[in-house]
Amino acid sequence: MKTNIQSLYLLLPVLLMISACGNNDPKKAPAGGPAQVQAYPVVAVIAQSTSLETDYPATLEGIQNVDIRPKVDGFIEKIYVDEGATVKKGQLLFTINAPQYEQLVRTASAAISSAEANVNAAQLQVNKTKPLVDKDIISKYDLDAAQLTLQSRQAALAQAKAELVNARVNLGYTKITSPVDGVIGSIPFKTGSLVSGSSAQPLTTVSNISKIYAYFSMNEKQLLDFSRNYKGNTLSAKMKNIPAVSLVLSDGTAYAENGKIESINGLINTNTGSASLRATFSNPLMLLRSGASASVRIPQHLDNALLIPQKSTIDLQGKKFVYVVDNKGMVKNTEVEIMELTKGNFYVVTKGLKAGDKIVLEGFQSLKDGAEIKPEEKSADSVYGELQSK
Repeated sequence: MKTNIQSLYLLLPVLLMISACGNNDPKKAPAGGPAQVQAYPVVAVIAQSTSLETDYPATLEGIQNVDIRPKVDGFIEKIYVDEGATVKKGQLLFTINAPQYEQLVRTASAAISSAEANVNAAQLQVNKTKPLVDKDIISKYDLDAAQLTLQSRQAALAQAKAELVNARVNLGYTKITSPVDGVIGSIPFKTGSLVSGSSAQPLTTVSNISKIYAYFSMNEKQLLDFSRNYKGNTLSAKMKNIPAVSLVLSDGTAYAENGKIESINGLINTNTGSASLRATFSNPLMLLRSGASASVRIPQHLDNALLIPQKSTIDLQGKKFVYVVDNKGMVKNTEVEIMELTKGNFYVVTKGLKAGDKIVLEGFQSLKDGAEIKPEEKSADSVYGELQSK
């Protein structure tokens, strides 16, 4: 027992020393003292000019897509072009073997010769009858009859000439030429195929793609917003103020030529609830083809727009909130309204903030409304720098 008491006396100074060292730790807050204020990155919202871009899926068509169809019945004798070939207006595409039309030309030519002979004979009869009537040898009735016969024969000659013209026109239809400059589409028929003017399928299609129409649609809300964004008392005046649009190809690359919106359909499709628009693009290198898909990109310029990073917002019941920091470092959970369009990773705020307001940038998952923070202000360049590079 005595030994235990002696050991306790020996340990007591050591315990007192350890306790004294612990109480002298400057980093340890006294029990019941205020919690340490946590630091958060903040940024001041600035007003700046920017452009928003909206992509609309589009279908491309040449300014002319002409179906090439035969006007006469016959067999394809020769095909002079291949699929995808570039052709000029008037260039020979197909010939059709239809000998009946050659026969009709020969028959019409012979009919003209016969009609001309009949006219000459009738003219001789008139010439022979007229002097006799003048001398009262025969009655005037005979002259009138001769003249009527001449008129009849002349009408028959005119009809024969018209038939020859028709026969030559039909014969000309056996040679099919391109009505426009363009590119040949698919050729479903081969040499020797029987074709007719009533065939449902065309021989081919010639697409004039010197310019390309890009057709796309907007719903009613988009169309209303689109119309309000541009000045003008009429639709035509508004379209003149629409800036040039660009085209994004199916591989994601941007087409080199800008286009212009030239047409807005006056009717809204009741089935889809959308209206059709048409943008026109030049196609000097023939890169764009009819039937291809792309996206029309429409820019919208904004002055004094307030942009905030998407990562600085909180989604709550379909609404957006940010933490606004006052001059005392107190935060307030503030609702903001944003545009549907975004600028990269930034929202455009339309209500709830003003230029100069400071918001918590990130890391606020455990932050409470009304809490005090230590603001670590970030420069605008470090936050909005990526916008300047676009």
